[in-house]
Amino acid sequence: MTLLREHKDPFDWPLFLCVASIALVGVTNLYSATSAAHSGRSDIYVLQIYWLTLGSVAAIVCALVDYRYVERYAWAIYGVGVGLLMLVFLLGREIRGSQRWIPIGTFALQPSEFMKVILVIALAKFLHADSKVEGRTLLDLIVPGAIITVPIALILIQPDLGTALLLVATFGTIMMLTQLKWRSIVTLFGVLAGCAPLTWNYLLKDYQRFRILAFINPESDVLDTGWHAYQSMVAIGSGGWFGKGFMQGTQNQFRFLPDAPTDFPFPVWAEEHGFCGVIILLGLYAFWTLWGIRIAAQAKDRFGAVIALGVSATVFWQSVINIGMVAGIVPVVGVPLPLFSYGGSSVITTMAGVGLLMNVSMRRFRY
Repeated sequence: MTLLREHKDPFDWPLFLCVASIALVGVTNLYSATSAAHSGRSDIYVLQIYWLTLGSVAAIVCALVDYRYVERYAWAIYGVGVGLLMLVFLLGREIRGSQRWIPIGTFALQPSEFMKVILVIALAKFLHADSKVEGRTLLDLIVPGAIITVPIALILIQPDLGTALLLVATFGTIMMLTQLKWRSIVTLFGVLAGCAPLTWNYLLKDYQRFRILAFINPESDVLDTGWHAYQSMVAIGSGGWFGKGFMQGTQNQFRFLPDAPTDFPFPVWAEEHGFCGVIILLGLYAFWTLWGIRIAAQAKDRFGAVIALGVSATVFWQSVINIGMVAGIVPVVGVPLPLFSYGGSSVITTMAGVGLLMNVSMRRFRY
């Protein structure tokens, strides 16, 4: 097969072991998170194993096919991603006021999750073709800005504020680390700050405003809007140094923690394994991010470097936003923790990103 060139590229064992460790403890944590009496979701960790298996296939494909083929079809991939986002409004299923999922049998496809990797590929394609090496100005952001504006607008309409913010953060990180001038960065932040009142009045839904108000004053509505964040912080704080033990967390077992398998698996882990367990988990995510930056620095071309940088930035910001919202540092916006939260689209997308990272890493000594 022409796509799978014969070679003996070095396998990236540190990356593999780090990701496998997070996936393994994630499944055991899901087992505990769904073990609460009468939870009715005790088989969810089995489904997560199925998603991880499917995600592993996606990772293997993304790792084996030379990433220069991905570059060749980058705009086609981007078009498919935007098309799926539009399809949500025709075939989407509405859950809790959001229309984000396309039902396919018993599976619900969430196109906004796939856009996390697709957007990185599109930006890598643009920056690889852009020969400019000196500092970029705001004018240089017009084209890449347009590339992200279309999917973000569609995602905000669903609405999915968390994913939109994650894509903006990933875009900002890529542009900052590819020589955007500091004067342009300061100006951009000024413009965004100036748009804050318009965003508050015309863009955010009522429940999103309530979540932000609950974040500013956590005790203002503990029994309703602030319930998730308050119970989460109680669980994290009650873990102490070494935690209460596997499946012994009272906040989870007595079902005080809502959405523990999806958005709030971290408090379950923190309550059961304490501060020491939190440090270990944070260390794994930090290693994943830093190793990805190392791969970007060693990449043989700009496309590979931006791919590695973008995937690492996505993992970093997803981890920061999820852990930040469960710890009361940022508002609750519904962003999953990579390979720790339950979700088919999220797991497959994350594993595809791992495959691309492995791809760039394995080919850093070639060409």
